[in-house]
Amino acid sequence: MGVFEIVMLVLLGILLILFLYYVPFLLWISAIVSGVHISLIQLFLMRIRKVPPRRIVDCMIEAHKAGLQDVRRDGLEAHYLAGGHIERVVHALVSANKANIDLSFQMATAIDLAGRDVFEAVQMSVNPKVIDTPPVTAVAKDGIQLIAKARVTVRANIKQLVGGAGEDTVLARVGEGIVSSIGSSDTHKSVLENPDSISKLVLKKGLDAGTAFEILSIDIADIDVGKNIGAQLQMDQAEADKNIAQAKAEERRAMAVALEQEMKAKAQEARAHVVEAEAEVPKAMAEAFRSGNLGIMDYYRMQNIISDTDMRNAIAQPGKKSKK
Repeated sequence: MGVFEIVMLVLLGILLILFLYYVPFLLWISAIVSGVHISLIQLFLMRIRKVPPRRIVDCMIEAHKAGLQDVRRDGLEAHYLAGGHIERVVHALVSANKANIDLSFQMATAIDLAGRDVFEAVQMSVNPKVIDTPPVTAVAKDGIQLIAKARVTVRANIKQLVGGAGEDTVLARVGEGIVSSIGSSDTHKSVLENPDSISKLVLKKGLDAGTAFEILSIDIADIDVGKNIGAQLQMDQAEADKNIAQAKAEERRAMAVALEQEMKAKAQEARAHVVEAEAEVPKAMAEAFRSGNLGIMDYYRMQNIISDTDMRNAIAQPGKKSKK
């Protein structure tokens, strides 16, 4: 065999591979055998549109075997080109059909394009999911703190999956309902005696409105007694009142000290005036002698009075010396 024949064989092999790639004859045979009617031209055009023919055909075969009539090639191609997961959608439709759940192809593709796992949603509709809430802390009217944990059993609401709130919203609403229920209880003992009252009160509020789930039950898994918040608040209030009273007492003490200092200053000033006035007495007496308003007998009488006063003071207070 010459070089030309070898080159021709290689070219024929490449052409055959390209032909089988763009015209998947074996895939077409598999579809026909499975009861799915699709032409070779459509398979060829799928390659041109960059749609994988095998994925489309496998989904059509699965839908046909499950008896789904609304799953068509055009819809699968459009959903794939829109970025959807066609296998997940078909699996969800088959599961919904077996479980007698009303789910159309349009609804399934819309849920998938919304970013939700439509197959998981169908499974959750059949088998409800249990969600454990984080510890919820609340205070009863008697001031005792309670820490509750709940288990929420939810089922996916197919009609609310598009635009409905998720699990975080459900948990937040359940936590809010638990806090409200415990807060409205007169004593913490009543809550501990009847924990089911919390579940009944929370369920009546319709917390699943606007969410992608339907709440089937809310069960209180555990309740622990926490701190005595009422007593703690009273202690804090008493401490605050004490600090305020101490601050006011310190303010009054400072004002008293300032007033005392002011009075001392005034007393010193008064004594200074007295000393100054006493210093003027001899001058006044001398002036009185010169003017004749004070006689010698008046002076001696005044001295006797002063001496008599000093003597009486000395007798009354023997420890002090009399003034000279």
